[in-house]
Amino acid sequence: QVQLVESGGGSVQAGGSLRLSCVASGRTIRSYHMGWFRQAPGKEREFVAAISWSGGSTFYADSVKGRLFTISRNNAKNTVYLQMDSLKPEDTAVYYCAADRTMDWSKSGDVNEYDYWGQGTQVTVSS
Repeated sequence: QVQLVESGGGSVQAGGSLRLSCVASGRTIRSYHMGWFRQAPGKEREFVAAISWSGGSTFYADSVKGRLFTISRNNAKNTVYLQMDSLKPEDTAVYYCAADRTMDWSKSGDVNEYDYWGQGTQVTVSS
């Protein structure tokens, strides 16, 4: 079992930055693909970004591509990060970290492909 705990959320003004962290315990995540998802009130959970187990591949949702969102990982610290710059009010949501070891990388944007989830961290961006 893998336990995931997110942190780093908060309230910022539009144009501000936040760095989310996801710390894993229970197992090393060095063989796991990792993803970040978000869910706004009244909406379905949506994909934000994913990073392969090696860190050699990343994948971003169209909604954040080119917007200074960067996913990274430090396997030695069993931690995954999401750096978010130039935040907009529409980025307001609960952000979740997810992990999966057997997923086909081509499906890394699919919320149904991940076995392990954190409890989420709230991000609020005001205009």
